[in-house]
Amino acid sequence: MPIPLAYFGVVLIWSTTPLAIAWSAQVAGFVFGVGSRMLLGVVLIFIFSALMRNKMVWHRKACLAYLYGGLGIYGGMLAVYWAALLIPSGWVSLLFGLTPIFSAIMASFWLEGEILTRHRISGMTIGFAGLIMIFASSLHWGLSATLGVCAVLLSSMMHSASAVWVKRVRAEVSGISMTAGSLCVATPLFILTWLLTLPDFHATFEAVSAAPAHNSLAIVYLALFGSVFGFSLYFHVLKHVEATRVALISLMTPVTSLLLGHYLNQEVITFNIIAGAVLIIAGLAVFELGGKPLPKWIPFRPN
Repeated sequence: MPIPLAYFGVVLIWSTTPLAIAWSAQVAGFVFGVGSRMLLGVVLIFIFSALMRNKMVWHRKACLAYLYGGLGIYGGMLAVYWAALLIPSGWVSLLFGLTPIFSAIMASFWLEGEILTRHRISGMTIGFAGLIMIFASSLHWGLSATLGVCAVLLSSMMHSASAVWVKRVRAEVSGISMTAGSLCVATPLFILTWLLTLPDFHATFEAVSAAPAHNSLAIVYLALFGSVFGFSLYFHVLKHVEATRVALISLMTPVTSLLLGHYLNQEVITFNIIAGAVLIIAGLAVFELGGKPLPKWIPFRPN
């Protein structure tokens, strides 16, 4: 696949994921939404793996990596799906954009050779200032919005911890294998969690049948594109594009997610949210690109 098309695909999928999560969580509860996505996703990823002739590995380090990855998916996704019922999808994307910062902080403690440079500390400070503005805005929206913000931050931290521990294992497995193995761990946990909620199967069937088409299709979209194609496209881009260009994806998706939520889901964008978004994106820019030469196609490149 041409690199520009793959790059655009990653931006599009990451931008639409928060809104799709919000829609899918409304079908029959957030646990059903995430569980059905993962169940469908694990089937699709093994089909995709077979088509790509990818060989799964099950040695000790690989299984440890799958375990850490799966636990991160389970805890992180449960929290973010619940949060999507409480706050606008654009907020989810903005707050989840802080994941690289949380990852770097944890990596400085758990991984050898990982240090926090002055550029990264500056970026963290700016990003957390934006977080404070969004958190302050959530207080005006009520307790549910505040809990939603906290849930997304918890999700981001769990994903960060999972990523750092997967890297610490050094299993050397392919991206497809990592996705498939992690979903093998996470999916049974989601199913068990849903069963522990003592669901009314008849009511669930009626809710799914009566749900608007865009809500039900959001589950399929997330399973196919969010869990399979999105991950594969990301690794394809990461393999062929320099890191600075890949880092720019995390700067674009919060903006596009906010706009999509506003125009497609009638989500309100206040001044505080705009100011918080600017600070978070600026912080991410300093954090990811500070001290590095920027791509030549960027018109203004400070030394």
